[in-house]
Amino acid sequence: MSDATLSLIILAVTIVLFIWNRLPVGVVAIGSALALYFCGLVDLAGLTSGLGDSVIAFIAALFVVSEGLEASGITAWAGRLLTRAAGNTRVRVLAAISVLAAILAALITINGAAAALVPVTVAVARHAAMLPSKTLIPLAYACSAGSMLTLSGSPVNVIVNDAARGATGDGFGYFDFGVVGVPLVILTFGVVALFGDRLLPDRQSTTLPADFSNYVGTVVDHYGLGNRIYRLHVGAESPFLGRSVRHVTPGDSDDLVGIAAQGGHGAGVLDGSLKVENGDVIVVSGHGAQVEQFARDNDLTVEDVAGRHSRRGRLIDRDVGITEVVIPPRSEWIGTEVFPGMVRPEDGLLVLSIRRRSKDVGARTVALAEGDTMLVHGPWRAVDALAEDQRLLVVASSEQLRRQTVALGRTAPRAAVILVAMIALLATGVVPAVVAGLLGALAMVITNVVTSEQAYRAISWPTVVLIAALIPMSAAITNSGAAEQIARPIVDLVADQSPYLLLVILFLLTAALGQVISNAATTLIVIPIALAAAADIGVDPLPVLMLVCTAAAAAVLTPIATPANMIVMNPGGYRFGDYWRLGIVVMVCWLAVALAVIPLVWPLNP
Repeated sequence: MSDATLSLIILAVTIVLFIWNRLPVGVVAIGSALALYFCGLVDLAGLTSGLGDSVIAFIAALFVVSEGLEASGITAWAGRLLTRAAGNTRVRVLAAISVLAAILAALITINGAAAALVPVTVAVARHAAMLPSKTLIPLAYACSAGSMLTLSGSPVNVIVNDAARGATGDGFGYFDFGVVGVPLVILTFGVVALFGDRLLPDRQSTTLPADFSNYVGTVVDHYGLGNRIYRLHVGAESPFLGRSVRHVTPGDSDDLVGIAAQGGHGAGVLDGSLKVENGDVIVVSGHGAQVEQFARDNDLTVEDVAGRHSRRGRLIDRDVGITEVVIPPRSEWIGTEVFPGMVRPEDGLLVLSIRRRSKDVGARTVALAEGDTMLVHGPWRAVDALAEDQRLLVVASSEQLRRQTVALGRTAPRAAVILVAMIALLATGVVPAVVAGLLGALAMVITNVVTSEQAYRAISWPTVVLIAALIPMSAAITNSGAAEQIARPIVDLVADQSPYLLLVILFLLTAALGQVISNAATTLIVIPIALAAAADIGVDPLPVLMLVCTAAAAAVLTPIATPANMIVMNPGGYRFGDYWRLGIVVMVCWLAVALAVIPLVWPLNP
């Protein structure tokens, strides 16, 4: 059995296992690479070549840059703009996603755009009450179409441009690809809008982050923050100075209820027998007018605790945030006295509300018990630190809450500058794409937009491993002659036929190969065949090469066709067979665009 036949058998088995969907895609990919090694189709260097491939480093770097955009609040800001533009209707949502994805793909490549826009797309889909599975494949397809807008949109474009320079001495301009790319973006959106709802699956993903888009409103209602709580700071001229605490706390009435007294600078609860000192705080609940009058009569400074944390208040911003905590069994906090309006002396966190057995404990001091929940408010650093405190359980991730609700944090300007610089490097080609990506990722860490731990966590290692494991497959098919074994007879069949028939065959060949091996590898395989066929029948190389470029970008039938498809797979909860239903319609439309537009701009006859 020849090496070419053996490599095709391994490829076929790999595809069947992907479609079967009973094994993790990473396991299948690694297994196929090992099969190639044991069959002698790749050596040890070839087996591990994917790990050192520049595209792997580039994709990993783009994940880190995407993490920087999310951590700095730029993603949340873009999501809010996109949400306002998209509204709640399905077509408007898909249009907004398609336009943003196409533009970003043209600037930072298809994979970078997909990595950056997945969280934004999920947020917009939730706001419109749509399943993310109805929007994430359209995101990947819009990125693929947008990659055809500029020369820097995809490595395939660069490969095709180099081939054009070698064949004719004159390549394509930076925006020449947009002649085909613009109608592709428009038509792709049209197909998704018309057929996406029927052809895309209803999937629920288990890997999506929690949705905090309406968190503030939910918390305000759940914890009853509409009840007015005030901290009254004792001044130097207050008649309460020197009195015992029990004699300064107002008595309970319909209008004013005394809760507790607390020592200055966030000290603990004051016992009723202690004397009030300058700077101590009296915490009360009541109507604003009565509180103001009580404060004026006794030289107290009013601090509104709950009133400034309404739905439009400063419950969450760049500097401060909230979190819910639960008292677990055997916690050291059990028995600790707390009350609404109390400032914790350890970290300055303000207790906004306390609930026991799903009921508000009210405006009073309580000793914490197992199962109690508290809503606390304060600086993000103190809020984040609670996640490391073994004495309590944090209900929701403060990091995810901050990213989804705080737009344009303090590191946003740095992240924006880094993004623009990376785009400039990619557009000008001053350095290779992988270098530009690595510089962007490194800058995100050095400038403290993300920590090194966040950078490591940001990389989708399953995606990276899958792509790295499939690279040996591309090399084996190319080096064994399997690709040419299939492609050459097909091209020979149309060597003396209509140039349009040649374009159709080349499109189908390129697109078919591009579903199972990387589109860059597919392009490298098909280009010499396409140029030879074009020379045989007297067709100009430029339209043939642009046709190959368009077909290579039509990697829409499988999740392994392009990293962008893989990036959306887990967040969308997709299976291997979920892509081709809508993808086949998109591909047919792309073929129609290629046949209609390319010969008009680049005539077939030299």
